[in-house]
Amino acid sequence: MVTMAQRIVELRSERGLSRPALSAALGFPRMAVEKFETGRQTPTQDQQEKLASFFGVSVFYLRGENNDRVRMDDWMDGAFLDRPSPIPETPRKPKPAPAAPAGEGTMLDALLTGKRFQEALRGAVLEVLRSPEGQELLAKAARREMGK
Repeated sequence: MVTMAQRIVELRSERGLSRPALSAALGFPRMAVEKFETGRQTPTQDQQEKLASFFGVSVFYLRGENNDRVRMDDWMDGAFLDRPSPIPETPRKPKPAPAAPAGEGTMLDALLTGKRFQEALRGAVLEVLRSPEGQELLAKAARREMGK
């Protein structure tokens, strides 16, 4: 993957500019471009936008996130849309979690086994089951069980 420092060097060289000349053209401190190209400093978002605009490229290209100079999206947008999702050959059984030694439960264990949490969870479940959607789910489950 190309780094932003490498892209700045490449773009500056294409224009035939020196580091100080590029800094001056963009209104940056005199040594700014040298620091960017050597990786001693990362340009701010505003500086990245000025650099990209000056060279006529997208910020994503400048950052090395894609190789298309004008495309305005990054490498994450749609990265997995072209490929079908892999289907596992055989289902795997989850490994049981190791039991915590007596008296050494996690904070989550303490929360889940707490009386207040269990009461709140019970109340929430009952509220959902009393709703029209919950009643429909219960009726479907009952019909399915009676059909067996």
